[in-house]
Amino acid sequence: MAFQITKAVIPAAGLGTRFLPATKAMPKEMLPVVDKPAIQYVVEEAANAGLHDVLMITGRNKYSLENHFDGMPELEATLEGKGDTDRLAKVAEPNDLASMHYVRQGAPKGLGHAVLQARMHVGDQPFAVLLGDDLIDARDTLLSRMIDVQGQRNTTVVALLEVDPSQAHLYGVATVEETDEDDVVRITDLVEKPAPGTAPSNYAIIGRYVLRPEIFEVLENTAPGKGNEIQLTDALLTLAGDETVGGVYGVVFRGRRYDTGDRLDYIKAIVQLAVDRDDLGPDLRPWLKQFADGLE
Repeated sequence: MAFQITKAVIPAAGLGTRFLPATKAMPKEMLPVVDKPAIQYVVEEAANAGLHDVLMITGRNKYSLENHFDGMPELEATLEGKGDTDRLAKVAEPNDLASMHYVRQGAPKGLGHAVLQARMHVGDQPFAVLLGDDLIDARDTLLSRMIDVQGQRNTTVVALLEVDPSQAHLYGVATVEETDEDDVVRITDLVEKPAPGTAPSNYAIIGRYVLRPEIFEVLENTAPGKGNEIQLTDALLTLAGDETVGGVYGVVFRGRRYDTGDRLDYIKAIVQLAVDRDDLGPDLRPWLKQFADGLE
C-alpha cells in the first residue's frame, strides 16, 4: 500500500571540520550560499515537493538553525517600521516554509545513526531524507520524481548521479539493472566509498533518499562499518536484497546539482547560482569573463 509522503528528515549534526575556522562557532549548514544559508535551500526543496513536516537532526551548538526558521519580532518590526518590505519578506520567508521539528543525534555515529533518530517522529510511513551538502536547483524536480517512483513501486528510492570514474571513490556506488523507465534503475549492490579503481560502476548515490520505514529496523541491527560509523549505505544494501519490501531503486538525476561539501565546490556553487540570478547575473557574468581573461 502506498502512502502520501509528508515528512522530510534533514541530518545536520556534523561538525563541519572542512570549513574551520568559519564553523568553529557557526553551523556549516548556516554558511551563506549567495544570500541564503545552505540549509534554507534544502528546506525549500522539501516544501516545494509537498513535504511540509521537517525534522532536523542536530547536535551541539546548532541553535542558530532553529532560530533561522523561527520568527524574529524585533528585526521584523524594525524593517516594517522602515518600510523595507523586500527585506522583511526575505526575513519572514523561512518561518512559513514548513512545520519544523528538531532532535539531537547525541553522538557522531554516522549517517545511518542520524536517520535512526527520526524513528519516533516518522512512525510507520515512508519519508524523505535530504542531505545539506547537495543542493538541487529549484528548476529541477528530483525529489518530486523520487516520490512518484516510490508511490508507483512502493519501494525505497535513492538518487543516483553518473560521475567521472576517477571520482567514484568519493561516494557510495551502486550496481544497477535497467528497468522499463529511462531514469529508473534497480539497485543490486552498493559499496560505500570503494578504493580508487575498484568501483563497480559510476552511479554515485547523492544526498536524496525516499525510504520505507523498514529502514529503521535494519539500522537498529546494522553494525558500524566504514569509519566505525553506522552507514546508511549498508542498511540500503540489506533492503536491496529483500523482495518483501520491494528492493531498492534509483532515480538517475541529470539536472543541476551544487556540491557544498568542501571549500572549492562551495565557492563554485555560489558562483553557479549567482550567475543565474536576475538581480546579480547581468553584472556578475561580464565581470567573471573579464576576471578569467586576466588569469594566466
